[in-house]
Amino acid sequence: MSTKSALSWITLWASLLFVVILGFSRLSYGIFLPGIQRDIGGSYSQLGMLGTVNFIGYLIGTLSLPPLIARFPGRKPMFNRWSCLLLGLAMIGSAFSQQVIQLALWRFAIGLFSAFATVLVLSIAMEAVRPKERGAASGLIWLGGSAGILLTGLIAPLAIDPSYLRGWRYAWAAMGAFGIVAACGFEWVHGRQRSGRTLSPAESVSRDQEHVNVYRLLLNPKKLLFLIGSYFFFGWGYIIYFTYLIPYLVSKGIPSLDVGFIWSAIGLAGLFNGWIGGRAIDRWPSGYTLAIGITLGTLGVSGVTSNNLVVTALGAAIIGLVSFITPPLMITALLRRHVPDHAYATSLSLATAFFASGQIIGPIIGGVWVERFGLQFGVASSAVFMAIAAALAGWYGRQQRKQVEAVSGASRMKGKGAEVDDEFGL
Repeated sequence: MSTKSALSWITLWASLLFVVILGFSRLSYGIFLPGIQRDIGGSYSQLGMLGTVNFIGYLIGTLSLPPLIARFPGRKPMFNRWSCLLLGLAMIGSAFSQQVIQLALWRFAIGLFSAFATVLVLSIAMEAVRPKERGAASGLIWLGGSAGILLTGLIAPLAIDPSYLRGWRYAWAAMGAFGIVAACGFEWVHGRQRSGRTLSPAESVSRDQEHVNVYRLLLNPKKLLFLIGSYFFFGWGYIIYFTYLIPYLVSKGIPSLDVGFIWSAIGLAGLFNGWIGGRAIDRWPSGYTLAIGITLGTLGVSGVTSNNLVVTALGAAIIGLVSFITPPLMITALLRRHVPDHAYATSLSLATAFFASGQIIGPIIGGVWVERFGLQFGVASSAVFMAIAAALAGWYGRQQRKQVEAVSGASRMKGKGAEVDDEFGL
């Protein structure tokens, strides 16, 4: 398969799929929560648990995918095709839920299929992009999630206004249909670009050795453990914010149009985030770059404590601009740099499992705090975990710098005049 530039048809269709995979299937739940509660009942704690159920499905999906890829290495396109199609159908099915239990089952299925689709779409699309442009390509793909947030914000009045009791149902059905169309488009483009490429002897490593290497790489404190830890705590923190922000604003009596504006501000700013973050990680592929984005996002989350609509909206825009999709896209790009090609899909899937674990814990802890201390405290608590994520990303950047300095020192000791290959881009 010949490599393409970051801006190509395959990244475009991958981005459209991420509108559904991230923006519609996962994050739209937060904005539809008030409408769902009015329609089918349940407390915020119970409905917050549905977010946990969704991410349990997501975690199971990320843990199931590596052995599937190892057992059927040539079936990634087939797995991706069915994952994307079933995701769209599950979203349509969820629109017909009449009880919390029914919706929970659909949310589990959506989490499972979106986990497969997240890893496979990224893996397939990134394989088709030139290595030096993969950060930018990652940004273009992940900004689809921001576009999904923007679109759900525009239809927020239909989902939040009490006069539109079933608005969330119509929205999810339409979103699922869009997902099926995007899946067909991605499959068509990938089918045109696919060739009969066979694995070289160097790539044909044993499956057992591949898994051992992946786990050693991801869980070694001297390699990628702090990067993965940052991903875990970011998932924990950001999902609390996205789950309970809209219910908090509604509880304050803010008009549905203004609520939609704040949600759309996250998505609109995120459209620039994909481009900025992708370019930044190509230029400075470092944990420090990641830490800066998460730190600014932590400050944005803190805006909810001001009790001021303008400050809260500004904080939401900051989150969208610098930290909504920055961590996933940057970690996608960093892993692509430091993980062998044959192990990338497995590595990304396992890293996503840590991310999903944080997202499982987040709604549980957030729901307990919301019930005990109120919605504002629950939303603001996400800043604590995002701050931990920023600190771990910074520590990973420090490790990178130390390794570069060690390599440079060893090169000077050997009297080599050639410049050291700056593997980490520092």
